Amino acid sequence: MPSKLKTLTAFGIIYLVWGSTYIAIRIGVREVAPLLLASIRFTVAGAMMCAWALARRQPLPTLRQWGSIVLLAVLMFVIDYGLLFTAERQVHSGMAAVMLATIPAFTAVAEILWLRTQRLTLRLASALIVGLGGVVVLVDPAVGLAGAPIYGPSALALVIAALSWSIASVLMRRLPLPAAKTMTAGTEMLAGGLLLGVAAVAFGQERGFDPATVSTQAWVALAYLIVAGSVLAFGAYTWLIHHESPTKVGTYAYVNPLVAVIIGYLFGSESLDARTVFGTLLVIASVVIIISGKTPRTMGAQSAAPDLRVERS
Repeated sequence: MPSKLKTLTAFGIIYLVWGSTYIAIRIGVREVAPLLLASIRFTVAGAMMCAWALARRQPLPTLRQWGSIVLLAVLMFVIDYGLLFTAERQVHSGMAAVMLATIPAFTAVAEILWLRTQRLTLRLASALIVGLGGVVVLVDPAVGLAGAPIYGPSALALVIAALSWSIASVLMRRLPLPAAKTMTAGTEMLAGGLLLGVAAVAFGQERGFDPATVSTQAWVALAYLIVAGSVLAFGAYTWLIHHESPTKVGTYAYVNPLVAVIIGYLFGSESLDARTVFGTLLVIASVVIIISGKTPRTMGAQSAAPDLRVERS
């Protein structure tokens, strides 16, 4: 039976570390091109996790499993994280976290329309409406609340990012993947990091990159994303999912955006106006309704996504 201190420490890690990674991204992309920064992060973190998995004698993926891994890497890392890192050049870290907190809502819609594992109940419909209302508050200039709305193209990018992750969450339940979570996470991150590198070169983001000109603050942010956001938090999450109920562990989905908003305000000089507060509360309320309404079995299936996300972000 795990000690209470160990359990609380693990929850503290997934709550605070995953919530704080958004501001680390914001710091990093101020100096390093977003796709290049994301590529470095996930290539290094993926290599570290693969080495860990091999040290534990976890088998490498089969050729068929590699096909699934590459597909999911495109959806989760190239599209989702690529757009997130890019958007954070224009969007405050807290707002980016709140926009991506809509992932459970999009996943629920995919389950209804695609997997048929959920049906549209009054509870779920109300959650989706509340979540949509929160997004509208954050992005629509016509909403009469204090505070600037999220920059339009960046808001669209974050919605596409959330959709891409939701599609991946649904697909991974049908695709052949390694049984070992560490190997699955490591290979997906490694593949995603390498593909992000290809995308960075395709968009010319490697040009003019000089590591010597990057500040210590940006390097520390990158190291934090790799070690704390991807490796440490993943370890804490994996341990928790084997010792606590999936419903309890799933609470990170609505704690992380709240943590991100608070950290952005306290340490990133980000605004905490009426638009930000109201939009955040609506989106978080939507996530709470969706997650609290899931059975343990359903949550267990969905929790596969965070295993691979290794942070959010």
